[in-house]
Amino acid sequence: MKKTYFLILSALSLALYFGNFAQAQSNDTWPDGSPMSDWFRDYSKVGLEDLGKAYRITDFGVKNDSTLLQTQQIQRVIDEAAAKGGGVILVPRGTFLSGALFFKPKTHLHLEEGAVLKGSDEIANYPLIPSRMEGQNLDYYAALVNAYGVDGFTISGQGTIDGNGLKFWEAFWKRREEDPNCTNLEVSRPRLVFIWKSNNVQLQDVSLINAGFWSSHYYQCENVKILDLTITSPHAPVKAPSTDAIDLDVVNNVLIKGCYLSVNDDAIALKGGKGPWADQDPNNGANTNILIEDSEFGFCHAAMTCGSEAIHNKNVILRNIKVQDARRLLWLKMRPDTPQLYEHISVENIIGQAYSMIYVKPWTQFFDLKGRKDVPISESQFITMKNIELDCEIFFDVAITEHDRLRDFSFENLTIRASNAKIDQGIVKNFTLRNVRVNDKLVE
Repeated sequence: MKKTYFLILSALSLALYFGNFAQAQSNDTWPDGSPMSDWFRDYSKVGLEDLGKAYRITDFGVKNDSTLLQTQQIQRVIDEAAAKGGGVILVPRGTFLSGALFFKPKTHLHLEEGAVLKGSDEIANYPLIPSRMEGQNLDYYAALVNAYGVDGFTISGQGTIDGNGLKFWEAFWKRREEDPNCTNLEVSRPRLVFIWKSNNVQLQDVSLINAGFWSSHYYQCENVKILDLTITSPHAPVKAPSTDAIDLDVVNNVLIKGCYLSVNDDAIALKGGKGPWADQDPNNGANTNILIEDSEFGFCHAAMTCGSEAIHNKNVILRNIKVQDARRLLWLKMRPDTPQLYEHISVENIIGQAYSMIYVKPWTQFFDLKGRKDVPISESQFITMKNIELDCEIFFDVAITEHDRLRDFSFENLTIRASNAKIDQGIVKNFTLRNVRVNDKLVE
């Protein structure tokens, strides 16, 4: 109720500030001018009655005991539902401790109000299996909730999936103290939700909290709707490292709507592969047709990030958004060991506060040319930012190398208050500014 009320207030404030944009969006097009399908205007929720037979886990021997690890018992319920033609695994009020769970075709997950599916904090309860992490296919630890090839998979209800991540966070920071250059994969940590090669997926209403690693990761999926989710992991007193709220990895057609995201990393990150020949690897690919709207962002490293493992992102819209305490509104990571193309990206109808409005710089952490003699080119083009009122420290946080290309940027109707108001228009080829005011001064 609190989140819903908060989102309603934000939607009202956006509507009052920017006017009646709903009518203007009734005939939406993507930034490249192509039509947006009606699928993106269908916000209907999946009803519990639509998911087949309900398998309430406590009816199958699972005990309502938050201290008892019951991975095998819960998995047996999933397997039985799958064997009998499918159905919805229903978690009732209470806290249920589990390791990795694997959903099968025609099975779903529903968490009633007050239900908590809590992840074990022992990595031994998450087996090493074929997976995808940081732009590469490899064996990695299973997530708490896994769906491999489960078309039509849904997670619904007013309950919570809790990654119980404190032990994993502390282990990571201890390792980082020992070796400041340690990579994310050196400390064994599970994700909260991982969905691979599953189409027509919908997550609605649930809370995803305290992930050990990424909060939710969607790889090689098509037609994904993420509606009214709350995804949080703390940035204090213990920082929850690498707890990205939503990682989109080689996906097509994604709607993220009505969500509240606050994590100690990127809120929404568009991934897709890394390395000097990443564009030739069939495991990699583009993210296309991504609509993020009517949502709120609390603390995060960026509201939306392209990279750091991405080769092509096209037709991405972030709109009707309130940000508060984001480090960056839009972050374009230009990775010097990977051929990249970020294009037709629109950020519009934004109010709030961020440290930087736009941040575009080389991302050099852990990069490796692997013997390639020439440096791949990274390009960002047809980037639009419009109808934005923002308080920030740095307005235009951009610095590139000779291997980066920026062109066809458009800033329109911006009202910015910034400690650092500088802008280097020469860094972008074909840079259009219309009604851009920084500290009450028109930028020309």
